[in-house]
Amino acid sequence: MTDVAAAVSAGWDSYARIVASLIRVTGDWTLAEDCAQEAMAAALERWPRDGVPGNPGGWLQTVARNRAIDVLRRAAVEKTKLQEVAMLWDPGSPGTPGEIADDRLRLIFTCCHPALSLEARVALTLRTIAGVPTTDIARAFLVTESTMTRRITRAKSKIADARIPYRVPTGKALDDRLPGVLAVLYILFTRGYDADGEPAFAEEAIRLARLLTSLMPAEPEVPSLLALFLLQHSRRHARRDAMGDLITLEKQNRARWDQEAIAEAVTILMRTPVEGPYAIQARIAACHATALTLATTDWPSIALWYDKLAEIQPSPVVALNRAVAHSYAFGPAAGLALLAEARSDGALDNYAAAIAVEADLTARSGDLPRAAALFRTAAAAAPSDVERRALLTRASDLDR
Repeated sequence: MTDVAAAVSAGWDSYARIVASLIRVTGDWTLAEDCAQEAMAAALERWPRDGVPGNPGGWLQTVARNRAIDVLRRAAVEKTKLQEVAMLWDPGSPGTPGEIADDRLRLIFTCCHPALSLEARVALTLRTIAGVPTTDIARAFLVTESTMTRRITRAKSKIADARIPYRVPTGKALDDRLPGVLAVLYILFTRGYDADGEPAFAEEAIRLARLLTSLMPAEPEVPSLLALFLLQHSRRHARRDAMGDLITLEKQNRARWDQEAIAEAVTILMRTPVEGPYAIQARIAACHATALTLATTDWPSIALWYDKLAEIQPSPVVALNRAVAHSYAFGPAAGLALLAEARSDGALDNYAAAIAVEADLTARSGDLPRAAALFRTAAAAAPSDVERRALLTRASDLDR
């Protein structure tokens, strides 16, 4: 049974490939997803009884293809369409992997088309490429399942009605579209990595980043994003205590960090040039991941990287993190000065993380009572119970 479970789990890696192939030849998103899901259901029913086939992915592809043929035949779809579906990829035939790779790329770029809202892109990517149940997507977006179903359906309809092309852009169009695709994966990862996020979403983002890296190895920001995900996710087992509360970076047991993931990410970065914001963020994360302690972290390098990131991708959050980096590299006074600059336009007002940073820098400057009060203010503005408890704990520690 363990072998069957492992085979079914591995079979999900074929899900996006099967859906992409069926969409390409039928143009019907719902049919493609239904057939792929029915193939998975058939595997769960038959493999425990009949044994795992020698090529699980090929078995799933064949079952999904045959199901599509049956549906199209009953619907009296034109003969040529049936022939196209019948000629779908045969795992044993030579010369087809490139076409399948193109199918998956087309599917990713179609799901992440800028004509769709950002939320629709994330939801459609989760549903169509990752195969995440609509119920789980709805929970992540804090809406009902029926509401999310309608949103995903509208997104698919918009793709059809607007005749959004099912293709990977080229040239300047690719340069323009790729950041949007990577942004969707970044949001997906964040929804799994946040304090109250869905951990499986972070793992799906890593899986999709791996897929995109294998399909677009010449685009430096793609493997850089994968490296960033691996480095951040390497700390997943050390970020919470037995009660589920967050553990700050300086108190985490670094022996629990995933060293294999860190080594893989560092290897990726060694062969990837720095050409964009994800490459910079990944190198910042690598400085943290490869340090033995918070005190031995290469803070001057991190500060320099944040200086560069602030130049090419300025934002309030980048400015906030830059202040933290400078505080460790050059002292809390330097950090407080940059923090005041970052907050001068009001963009960080009532932002819990910004207040918490001020509290931390204030504590390190020696004013513990004011720092404790700031931590409580940050807790009141925190977006989740987990973060609220962590901030109140920091305040209580300073009161002792």
